[in-house]
This record gives sequence, structure tokens and C-alpha cells, in this order.
Amino acid sequence: MKPMLLSETNDIPSGDEWLFETKYDGFRCLLVWDEEPKLISRNGRHLNHLFPEILAFCQQIYTSIQTFLPLTLDGELVYLRNHYKSDFAVVQKRGRMQNQDVIQEHAHSCPFHYLAFDVLTLKGESLQNHYLKTRKEQLGKLATKFKWPSVNYENPTPIQVIHGSEEHESLWQSIKLYNGEGIVAKKKTSKWLENIRSNHWLKIKNWRYVTVIVTQYDHSNSYFHGAVFEDNQLREVVTFKHGMTEEEHQTLVKFFQTNGLRKKELWALEPSICVDIACIDFDGSKLREPRFHAFRLEISPKECHWLHMQRQLYPIPDSVAITHPDKPVWPNMGITKDQYLFYLQNISPYLMPFLKDRPLTLIRYPHGVPGESFYQKSKPEKMPNFVATAVMDDIDYIVCNNLETLLWLGNQLALELHIPFQTHHSSYPTEIVFDLDPPSVQDFSLAVSGALDLKNIIDYFQLQSFVKTSGGKGLQLYIPLPANTFTYEEVRIFTEFVCRFLCEQKPNLYTIERLKKNRHEKLYLDYVQHAEGKTIIAPYSTRGNEMGLVATPLLWEEVNENLTPTLFTIPFVMERMKKMSNPFQLFREVGEQQNFQAVLDQLKE
Repeated sequence: MKPMLLSETNDIPSGDEWLFETKYDGFRCLLVWDEEPKLISRNGRHLNHLFPEILAFCQQIYTSIQTFLPLTLDGELVYLRNHYKSDFAVVQKRGRMQNQDVIQEHAHSCPFHYLAFDVLTLKGESLQNHYLKTRKEQLGKLATKFKWPSVNYENPTPIQVIHGSEEHESLWQSIKLYNGEGIVAKKKTSKWLENIRSNHWLKIKNWRYVTVIVTQYDHSNSYFHGAVFEDNQLREVVTFKHGMTEEEHQTLVKFFQTNGLRKKELWALEPSICVDIACIDFDGSKLREPRFHAFRLEISPKECHWLHMQRQLYPIPDSVAITHPDKPVWPNMGITKDQYLFYLQNISPYLMPFLKDRPLTLIRYPHGVPGESFYQKSKPEKMPNFVATAVMDDIDYIVCNNLETLLWLGNQLALELHIPFQTHHSSYPTEIVFDLDPPSVQDFSLAVSGALDLKNIIDYFQLQSFVKTSGGKGLQLYIPLPANTFTYEEVRIFTEFVCRFLCEQKPNLYTIERLKKNRHEKLYLDYVQHAEGKTIIAPYSTRGNEMGLVATPLLWEEVNENLTPTLFTIPFVMERMKKMSNPFQLFREVGEQQNFQAVLDQLKE
């Protein structure tokens, strides 16, 4: 059984006969489930061994779903970066794995989702000849019955559902804003036709345009090679020939023949001519689905460099006005405002869940670091309509609930984003945070030992904890809590007990003394700071120090004598998050499962 295919077009169709879905860059896959679930690729390849997390979830729900079998779903296997984008480089990496232990480890650190967008068989009855609208209704009923959520990168439920929308404009804007692959348009009356490329199902790509230097022409296959400068060396990023008219192709070939150097079938050219390439992404090695777009004869090859390509792949949305993008922000690190905005764009899926619905206290550095800085709590008089606000303690705060607001704040050089321990909807904390503050960065080992000692106590109470660098000289330990459940007064019972207990056990190492002059070079355990109206630096926020350090979530196994807080600069964190999943990924899910009441009961005995 091979899936129905999409026809490509450049324009989104209009009319009420269409449904619209986000197109995700993953592996198209049928979930064929009789007695045993089978993941079957577009080419008929069985994928069960590659996606153990999906199979484990199917086994988990088998008893409840059994009466709906045989069941066949059509969908996409993805690694979600946000609600609208799957990271194909990670999908491709999983697809190439062969060792089962490696696959299991990857499934644990980078869990995938199966996004179902169609149901083809239900209780053994084929629905392929039913209208799409009817099949979507059946899929919606299944989702409700088994609590499969709509697509949500923060939700760990492995099977999620693409429901479709009758309105495409806001969906398309979100896809462009969050760098999704594209949009799919399907006729509500379309039937599911096996292995047919139908004009009832259309795909419209979210093309990005990257300017490259044409460096080589391969006469044997008519492909051109394109490169950009990285560290003053040419790095090849694309081979292309599609998208050119015959006249454009011959013009470029003639330029090589006139100005290039031939070695057998390969013509080479000194950096001299630039072109725009349309693509959907960069997979770490090459531009994906490249096609020629236009000659850019007015551009100097020197302008085609790695950072420029990154910005073209992640364009700033038109709704956000950016001023002075080349302004140095961390001059010692060579980081400009544009590079800071690029960091915010890339880290936003990890950062924004902690900003959502939380009144922000900002520290702005209008002239960069080092330089004058000031706190900002109240909203400004003028601000874009995409910015939300919330009143707490008679102050009308900015709330960052979308990427546009985050970039707007970045443009104002809000380099530190501090958040309260509760949302503006509640007076209850959503997490406990211990701030471990050593006397100096040279005494960072004290923070490491303090974090590990704290973790031992927290483990004893059968609670799960998370840890991050402060972006300065210390560490911060988090215990997520069930939402809207425990007061600050109740939480204080626990935090004060733990800190006093540690100080009694190791009085030579730890103190709860608030006055610095009385701490005597010990690690300060700050539980008083965890209170209503107080704030903490948000996970993944930058800090206003000269190195451009980031308050970085860690894996617990990283907290050891080799941990160095100055390692976590903006460039380092950018590379780190390409190679590993977010250590705080399950933060909210863990919080809802914590039995903190049992801990309170134990302490009150």
C-alpha cells in the first residue's frame, strides 16, 4: 500500500472547498495496525525498528484501542522544533541508524512524533472512498477518544493529529514566521487514491532564497556548484540545475567556458558571479530541494558568507522592524544585534515555554555590553499590536507569547529576561527554584557540590529536579510543580527545611546568611528569593556579561568537577542544541506528576 501523493503549485488555492494543513518535513508513513502496528514508508519499507518510541506508545494503548482495529492512519514521522517545523536533519539522522542501542538512545534523547492527518481503515472498514471531510471527522473522534493532542512540540504524546483549517492566511503566516516547510491544500471532497499524484491534494513550499557564489560546472551532468565563504574559505553548500531556463543555463555555461579553468569534465571559476537559490532548508551539509531563482550580478562574492546564508534561511518576519542590525552587542565576542536576533529565533522553541503568560522584567543594554543598563517592568507607551501585556501589582508588564514579541524585545537589546515563578493567571508557583550562589566564579565547584547534595535530598523525597547554569557564576536547581496547586507558604516549608538541613550537615560549605560579608566564602543557598513578586533569569536567556553567557539547562550527568560556567556562550549553546535535545523538554509533564503533597505531609509529621 503506497500513499496518495501531492501535486506542487506556487499559489494557495482559495474557496470554501479546501482544507489547509501545515506541511512537515519528515518521513511520510502509514500506520497499519491489525494485531501488531506496522510503520510503512512511502516506498513500502518497514520502519518499526527505527521508531521504538512510537511502537512503545502503541503497545501502551493497545488494550483501549483494540476494538477499533484493524486501523490504518496516514501521517508523517517528524522531529518537531516548533508547532510548524520538523527538523529533517534529525529525521534523516534517525533514518540512517542501524545499531538498535543507538536507535534506542536517540529515541530517548530526541523523541519523535507521528502526526496523523488521515484515517483510511477503521474497525476493518475501508474509508478510502469516503470524502476527506468525513475521514477528518473520524480522525477527530479517535483523537478525542484516545486523547491524541493537536500538533504540539511541547507535548510528549507520540501520536498527534493534524486536523486542518478552513482558513489559510493566518496558518501561512505562522508557517513563514516559524520557518515551516510549507502548506498543504486538500479538497474536502477528495477521496484517498493509492499511489496517485492528485490535483485534489496540493503542496505550496515556503521557499527561502540563499545567495551563493557559483564555483564549478560539471559538464557530465550539467550541474552547477555553489558555495559561500566561511572563515575566509569557500564552503560548498549546493549543487543545482533545476529552475533555469535554457537561455539562463547556456549563459552560465558560456561564462564558465570564457572565464573558467577546465579539468576533464569539471570547469572551475574564481569567485565572481552570484545567484539566488530557492530552497526549503539546510540539512547541515547542503541546501534542500534547491532550484535556481535569479542571477545577482550586483552582489559581490564577499557578501556571500556563512552568517548571511543563515540569516537568509531564517528571515526576520516583516511584522518586526529591526534597527541597526550590525550594531556590536557583545563586542568582545564579535556578536552583533543581528546575531543576537538569530540566536533568539533558533532558541525560541526552548525559551518561550518559560516566558508564556509571565510578566517580564527586562534588563536592557541600549549600547551593548559593557555599557549602561536599566531595568524595565512597565510596558512602553507605544508598542506593536502583537505584544501582549498583563497587570500584576499595579504594573502593566510585557508578556512574551509569540516569536514576534521576542524579536521585538531583542531589537530593543533586552539582553536579560527575568520571569516570576508563576504566570499572571495564578498566584501559585509553577516551580521551586534554588539559587546556588558561590562567592566567585573561581569557587564554582561549591555550586556543583551544592547542586549534587541538593539533588540527593530531592531524590530522597522522590521528586524530580532539573538544573541550569545561571549565566554567571552559579547554578540554579528547579523542581517543577503541578499547576495551581501549592502556595508559596507551603513551598517555603520544603525549601527552608532543605537549605537549613544542608547547612547543618556541611556548615563549612553552605550558608543561608543573606549578608555577603557574613558568608565567609561559603555557598549561599537562597530560598528567600523564591517568593511572590521575585524573579529568576529565564532558561536560555542571555546575560549582560562581556562573554555573552547563557542561562543554560544541563543534563544532571554534566554537573561534575569538569563543568565550566564560562563555556556556555551564545555560539556554544547554538551548536550544543543542534547536537542534543532540550534537557528541560519534559519539565511541565514532570511537574504535573510530582507528588509534592506527600513531601509536605512527611515534613509536617
